[in-house]
Amino acid sequence: MGGDKRNRVFALTALLILGLSVTFPCCFSAANQPQTKKKSAQANKFGSSAVFPLHGNVYPLGYYSVSINIGYPAKRFDLDIDTGSDLTWVQCDAPCTGCTKPREYLYKPKNNHLQCGDPLCVAFHSPASDPCKTPDDQCDYEVEYADQGSSLGVMVNDYFPLKFTNGSQLGPRLAFGCGYDQKYPGPNTPPTTGVIGLGKGKASIVSQLSRMGLTRNVVGHCLSGQGGGFLFLGDDLVSFSRVMWTPMSRNSMENHYSSGPAELVFNGKSTGVKGLSLVFDSGSSYTYFNSQAYKAVVNLVRNDLDGKPIKETNEDKSLPICWKGRKPFKSVGDAKNFFKPLALSFINAKNVQLQLSPEDYLIVSKHGNVCFGILNGSEVGLENLNIIGDIMLLDKMLIYDNENQRIGWAPANCNRLPKS
Repeated sequence: MGGDKRNRVFALTALLILGLSVTFPCCFSAANQPQTKKKSAQANKFGSSAVFPLHGNVYPLGYYSVSINIGYPAKRFDLDIDTGSDLTWVQCDAPCTGCTKPREYLYKPKNNHLQCGDPLCVAFHSPASDPCKTPDDQCDYEVEYADQGSSLGVMVNDYFPLKFTNGSQLGPRLAFGCGYDQKYPGPNTPPTTGVIGLGKGKASIVSQLSRMGLTRNVVGHCLSGQGGGFLFLGDDLVSFSRVMWTPMSRNSMENHYSSGPAELVFNGKSTGVKGLSLVFDSGSSYTYFNSQAYKAVVNLVRNDLDGKPIKETNEDKSLPICWKGRKPFKSVGDAKNFFKPLALSFINAKNVQLQLSPEDYLIVSKHGNVCFGILNGSEVGLENLNIIGDIMLLDKMLIYDNENQRIGWAPANCNRLPKS
């Protein structure tokens, strides 16, 4: 979730919905806001896209965010982008516990909560954890993230003013969370106001837009290694001929973008580590391998560095493993010649590999050392799961194609926003 992700594990969530004993403040009712004079959403043509510039970087910020307008009149919210969860939520003036922004930057509800009988509320709750007593109850939610952060609140719907690549400007009403009780891990408060959930569940923004006929059920991002990039909803920006695809796992846990099995390759040779199940998670700054894969790749990197003018240092706490050169490194480009490329070779797709240059698994710290951006997931409770974080997704267009149940990537210039 949002926050200082340098100390964060990842944003992969269980989307746990709990019954709440508290009654939400009286300002909510079942009534909808008055309709605006905007063009009907049905006037749009299927297959268009919405594109948003991104802000942030892997290091030192540790997050990528997008500015989204919500409401009428529209108000801007900076949200953490997260393909590891479904629910979009914003800090809510209702009143709020754990909100990090002044009241004027919070979302103000306007008698627009979802009732328990709403199909989105029904889809979002599992039968075992459904807190609703009657269909007329308000639709409460609680989402818990693996970094021990959480948001508790009520589901609402409101206008999302969007500009589409076919020239139309529409304001569809989308459901999201109005979070009035947040908890954040670590000592620092988050710079963002919430999270935009881009997973493949029915509650995600992309799924809602697809059901309305506004976009295909496709979402993607292009994260620049220089900082920034762009996010897109829909598929008309994708040059499919250049993309390498691997199928989404049919037994994908929850609603995450999972693929595999994959084999870990080091400098073009097999490491013997096979059968890796991978989750692509834009909410994680770094990559997490299970204990076997992590130890194998660390040993290979260390052995390959033996005799080179670069030495491991325990003085730099930026990441668990760092090296110092004869003089401080200014960029990964200064250090990359000491390191070999990695790759993930997908068993279920012929000749498909996610090629990973040293830039895709290293950072240069503020101390001028080069640090290993792959961490041991088994040490933080991931067990056998492997998380592909932002560091391995840089300078590539990533496409999560829910229409065809596949994940794709292609090299891209993420510094340039696509033309509409």
